[in-house]
Amino acid sequence: MPAVALAPSLPLEACEILPGLSDLIVEELAPKVVDIDLKGLYPDTFLRKLGTLGGLGGLTPASHGGSGLGLKHAIQIIEEASKHCVSTGFLLWAQYALQWYVLNGTNPALAADMLPKMARGEVLGGTAQSNTMKSCVGIEETRLKAQRVEGGYRVNGVLPWVSNIGPEHHFHMGASLPDAPGLVIGLLHGSTPGLTLAQNAHFIGMEGTNTFACQFRDVFLPDAQVVCHPHEFDAFRDRTKSAFILLQMGMGLGLVDACVGMMQRADKQFGHVNRFLDVQADALQAELDAARAATYDLADRIDRDGSAPHVKETLQLRLAGSELSLKAANAAMLHLGAKGYLSNNAAQRRLREAYFIAIVTPAIKHLRKELHEFDSHACALAQDEREVA
Repeated sequence: MPAVALAPSLPLEACEILPGLSDLIVEELAPKVVDIDLKGLYPDTFLRKLGTLGGLGGLTPASHGGSGLGLKHAIQIIEEASKHCVSTGFLLWAQYALQWYVLNGTNPALAADMLPKMARGEVLGGTAQSNTMKSCVGIEETRLKAQRVEGGYRVNGVLPWVSNIGPEHHFHMGASLPDAPGLVIGLLHGSTPGLTLAQNAHFIGMEGTNTFACQFRDVFLPDAQVVCHPHEFDAFRDRTKSAFILLQMGMGLGLVDACVGMMQRADKQFGHVNRFLDVQADALQAELDAARAATYDLADRIDRDGSAPHVKETLQLRLAGSELSLKAANAAMLHLGAKGYLSNNAAQRRLREAYFIAIVTPAIKHLRKELHEFDSHACALAQDEREVA
């Protein structure tokens, strides 16, 4: 965990974060968690009702139909859902990221039209930015290729897995051009001509996330739906990156909180033997408190200063969040023992969810690669300064 001098941040009750959130979770999310996990149920009713409550508009200012409560509030909403279901927490992250890109894009007409609908939950969707993020740091090539045509871009290629989308959803895409250093980012509807969505894979976790393969065959992206053009991409990335990644901490905080609770309940009966396990609930709670405090503090600073100054710290914290999630889920499974193997038991689901947190973009290996490059660049600069001196 990055070094921070912060007092532990006590978790708020869901009703303190958003009036009506507790009741909505009890009525529309908690009873459906097993079906979301095992049957692939998509919790669209929960998402839309949360939008009606005002729970999707934290990143969007009041001038565009949101509440403007900020990044910390959005993380807290994701955290509350993830205490019950990380699949749903991930969908909420996608909803916030959907708005964040439009809000920080260079198309004010698109923002004025779409942000109020997104903030109210009338428009659902995702980001399709895994490939974009990986291509920007040299992990893989861009899968979508674009050509400039009259009035917009023509796009071809395939994205293997894009979540929180469907024929009635929207999502962002990023494509490279043969003669431009940056990427074009656009917002598309799931029914766009030339776009084919296919559910050709089943997952051991996150099955209820509406994840599709997306094939682009001469898809036309009009200028009216462009979030940023290639020459604007670097500045757009600087504005969005840290908040985009830090939002994912809500999934980890919620999962670890749930794991601590499972361990505490198990110890009421088996504490006499669970005390011999390496990870205990009180120690894990202390690590959770520190992670939560660091996340909320960084969120407040990103709201004040923008994303660009905080990229390295965000990567460090997100990496620590992945590692803590794995540690907590493994500990919960060991504390529950054989009960954790039951197909409807939360312990084995939390273990699978923790692996998702560790491999969803940016994955642990991605984060370590970027941090290594930060350090290598700093060492090179220091060496240049010594040579000049």
